[in-house]
Amino acid sequence: MINKRLLIKNLLAHNDESSFYDKKRQLNLHTKEGKAKFLKHICALSNSNPSNNSYIVVGVEDQDNEILGDDFFDDSRIQNLVNAYLENPPKIQYENVPFPNLPKDRVVGLVTIKPKHKTSFFKKNIHTILANTVFVRVGSNSMPTEEKIPYSKQNIETVISIENSSRNSIAYTLDGVIDFMNNRHKDMTPKYKVFKELFVICWAGIPKKIRDTTYLSRVDIELINEQVKLFYSALDVVTISYDRQSFTIVEHVALGLNDKTSYYPLEQVTIHFFDNGYYKMETQMLFEPPAFNKKMLHHIYNSNVSLLHKLQKGLSITEREEKDLENLPSTFMICYLNGFDDAKQKLIEAKPLLKAQANATVYLSFKEAMRILRKMKYDKKDE
Repeated sequence: MINKRLLIKNLLAHNDESSFYDKKRQLNLHTKEGKAKFLKHICALSNSNPSNNSYIVVGVEDQDNEILGDDFFDDSRIQNLVNAYLENPPKIQYENVPFPNLPKDRVVGLVTIKPKHKTSFFKKNIHTILANTVFVRVGSNSMPTEEKIPYSKQNIETVISIENSSRNSIAYTLDGVIDFMNNRHKDMTPKYKVFKELFVICWAGIPKKIRDTTYLSRVDIELINEQVKLFYSALDVVTISYDRQSFTIVEHVALGLNDKTSYYPLEQVTIHFFDNGYYKMETQMLFEPPAFNKKMLHHIYNSNVSLLHKLQKGLSITEREEKDLENLPSTFMICYLNGFDDAKQKLIEAKPLLKAQANATVYLSFKEAMRILRKMKYDKKDE
């Protein structure tokens, strides 16, 4: 097994961006431009490395490799975005890797692009990229090309060497468990479970029992062997179950209007462990959008729009409006799920206003709402 934290360090230490890896300060998949840039790099790295893995490291300063981290990004269906725009799409994997010097809500993202032999190209337009465009890596840049791409094995030995030097050890595993249990989450009754005598999962959260179900909030779950964060959310809650060979996380999202909140199952992730040292993750979307009275939603929607107009004009808002602002992202999301098609775009456009608020919960609520909407969008196997 590869220790992903060590792999990131070895990639950054190897050299600057190259034909087999790229680094980004952050990803922005809210916009067409952000999606286009991400897909361009996926296409270029895949075409330039048909025989070995390629990597994108997210959350690193470009100039000096300083590890600053980024938000936890759990869109496993990002593969569907790649499939929607690229012909001969490579298989990709996005993992969240914690680092000791980062706050617990920040991670470094690691995108792994699997090797394949067919040339990837755009099958439809996005932003300024036209259909049938092919990209390759030229040094540290992703460039369009009209030439036939020769089959290349130039990076095989280098990438294998980096990956082999990033293999896990008993020391790394033990250090990871001790750090999780005794340092980062000692105040949250952390737990661990060993599967197949090889895999260690640690988790921590604040328990809350509602009727017959125990939910965990402020949850952190990590697969210690690979230094990968499986789940993190400051707002949503989960239920956890496991047996001898699998570990299941069911994420719930808190939604409601007029201070009446209920928990709705959002997504189930099950990790299956095998005797041969491998594991696989299965994801199932469970979310059924709650239906609300349309007349009431029209009133709430218009109130939210008016509140945003006040923020745009720099007007002061009341104490009640401060509370409404915390709930604005989730209520816009509820409106969108109940047929208010422009509510999502209104929410996206409001990002700078919400980010500028002194109350950090406002922007945190925005990020949570966008995360849920992305999950639902990618689950449809579309853009």
